[in-house]
Amino acid sequence: MPKDPAPSEVSGASKPGVPLRGWIAPIFVITLLAALLGTMYLGYTSDPEKNLHDFPIALVNQDDGDILDGKPVNIGDQITDALTEQIPADKIDLHVIGISEAQRELADGKVYGEIVIPSDFTKRLSILAAASVVPGDVERPVITVHTNPRASTYAASIVQRISDRAMAQVNTTVGTQLTAQVKTKLAPAPGAAPTELSGAARLQLAKPIDVVVSPFRPLPEGTGQGLSAFFYTLILLFVGFSGAMIIHAMVDNVLGYVPAEYGPWYRHIAPVAISRWRTLLVKWAMAAVTAPIASGVFLAIAKILDMPIEHPLPLFLYGALAITAVAVTGLSVLAAFGTAGLLINMIVFVVLGLPSSSGSIPIEATPRYIGFLANFEPMHQIYLAVRSLLFFDGHLAAGLGTGLWMTVLGLTLGILLGAIATHTYDLRGLYRLGVSHKPVEAGDDLLVQ
Repeated sequence: MPKDPAPSEVSGASKPGVPLRGWIAPIFVITLLAALLGTMYLGYTSDPEKNLHDFPIALVNQDDGDILDGKPVNIGDQITDALTEQIPADKIDLHVIGISEAQRELADGKVYGEIVIPSDFTKRLSILAAASVVPGDVERPVITVHTNPRASTYAASIVQRISDRAMAQVNTTVGTQLTAQVKTKLAPAPGAAPTELSGAARLQLAKPIDVVVSPFRPLPEGTGQGLSAFFYTLILLFVGFSGAMIIHAMVDNVLGYVPAEYGPWYRHIAPVAISRWRTLLVKWAMAAVTAPIASGVFLAIAKILDMPIEHPLPLFLYGALAITAVAVTGLSVLAAFGTAGLLINMIVFVVLGLPSSSGSIPIEATPRYIGFLANFEPMHQIYLAVRSLLFFDGHLAAGLGTGLWMTVLGLTLGILLGAIATHTYDLRGLYRLGVSHKPVEAGDDLLVQ
């Protein structure tokens, strides 16, 4: 069997003597990472409806009311008051607004659905009550529930479940009141025979409201039920994140600061005399060049796969910006923290980013600590912009505005971090070669082969 080379056989090698903490540290770091992964991902998917908070739904009451028995009655107002009181405010953010504002919020993805009580609701209920006594054709009054699948298909299903429960309670309450009202009218005069409701009339009055659920602006084909925005976000972030690591490693190898291994082959050239700041500038330049190329590749593949894209140029430009911002920030973190930057980048961009992106489960259906992360996590900001460009006609109010300025802010912070860190290290003489106090010139012999 081949033996490990003796210390004397390796130029510059010292006697083996790794301290115990060197063996324990990887186990400790992986354990902490496992705990973080479990907290983020299992908490993210554990029970979305239990985790509901600030879930936005619009309620529109257009009911004009009617005159019943000489008194003005508005059942729509009664239902609105009941829903406002009974729907838990700590879970559902019920927007009681007009129809125009509700349509605008749906169009901008600010609410996940709307409940609409029509203008003739009370009038139709009174007609239904009368028809239970007097024969004739009649239609049940309708309450319409619009879901917003473009904002989130999972949120649309939550809206439907919430509305099913709420409308079942409304149907029961209104049905009981309507039945009692009709029975009062059927009360016999003294000495007259009692009049009974027919079985069909009782069934009709027990469930007097027809609840119709329909999507507001259904998703087009080729969007994977809305998941295309999430996965487009994912590839933008991944190419920026992984691109930073690839550029960092390959440039350092070319400059002689990191060896390259290809299977059994090992290559390590003499380091080039270059400052940390200039090295980072080279890496940033490579990221800036590759970002639009990668964004163009994604757009071309999406077109080949017949993915519906109504605004290709803005999507291409924003994609290039997002990739640049992630790659530049990732390179700055690596320049500032060295090897530890790999772990920091993975946690910031992936571990914390995926659950807080809102790409599959809406933020309002995740634990509040994940909702807090969404305020600044890069993936959520990119998702808002991509979703707006793909599903909401590129409206700034639908998330593109937030995504744009947050991406620019992230890029600015990344540049500042890299510039400050590398300049500080260079000014203090903290060169990258631990065996020398200054960079060696190209062609110098290496002390460690």
